[in-house]
Amino acid sequence: MAEKFMEWEDRFSVGIPLIDKQHQRLIEIINNLYDACRQNGAVYTGFVTALHETVDYVGYHFGTEEKIMRRVNYPGYAFHKKEHETFVKEVLKQMHDYENEKAYAPHALVRYLRDWVLSHVALTDLKLGSYLLDMKKTGALEQVSEKSMDSKS
Repeated sequence: MAEKFMEWEDRFSVGIPLIDKQHQRLIEIINNLYDACRQNGAVYTGFVTALHETVDYVGYHFGTEEKIMRRVNYPGYAFHKKEHETFVKEVLKQMHDYENEKAYAPHALVRYLRDWVLSHVALTDLKLGSYLLDMKKTGALEQVSEKSMDSKS
């Protein structure tokens, strides 16, 4: 990959290593999708692979965030989950359009992913991170880690 479409910056950090690590991976995947677009656009088979990887990882990441929010009784859970659902519906719609050869611009999807991820992280995920960090400061939260997320909710 010669040119990165997105770069991780410290200002995107929500202060929770598990979530930050997943956001960084999501940015890598979006960069892969962008790279696939550049290598012959919509007919390039790598685009389909990257698109499926994106959808799968987004589901995994949203599942992690939602599990954390349920575990801590996060008051913004319903709104946050609704944003996730709206995003997934849009991406699945665009994926369906692509797979059914409807008028489709792969670069538009990649830009949508970038813009949505950056705005969601900057607004909604930062609120979740602040809430979790406040809980941690008061001792009401054990360290949120991959290991703790593997146990049952």
